[in-house]
Amino acid sequence: MIDLGISKMALIGAVALIVIGPEKLPRVARTVGTLLGKAQRYVNDVKAEVNRSMELDELRKMKESVETAARDVERSVRTGAADFEKQWSEALASPEVQPAAPAEPSYPEYRHPKKKWRLKQGATPQWYKARNGVRTRALSGAAHVARYRPKKFD
Repeated sequence: MIDLGISKMALIGAVALIVIGPEKLPRVARTVGTLLGKAQRYVNDVKAEVNRSMELDELRKMKESVETAARDVERSVRTGAADFEKQWSEALASPEVQPAAPAEPSYPEYRHPKKKWRLKQGATPQWYKARNGVRTRALSGAAHVARYRPKKFD
């Protein structure tokens, strides 16, 4: 990498001012800046592509190792299953082991629904409902009208 300090950059700027001239110097500086920006973006893109390819290679290696491990597990399970089936058939063939009769399925006992199934059973405590005037009893339409009918003044 080129070692550019403040003194070297000032020397380059002074030479550029003398050679290019004060009228064209801003335009040349802008052009050089854009070219340097493009070069940096290109270098960053190349670095990112190299990193992606390296990560892809690592992922492929990991995939292969996982696949081989899965194949090994599958082989061991198959051999274990074959051994188990062999032992099971030998155990069933022996006269001292009798298979058990299947048990009858058990069903839950019938429970009658509660009498007040229309009332919502909430998690709100009763004292809170009483304090805030929450209805806890269901009223029919006729009972509601009779209860809340305005009183007549004679």
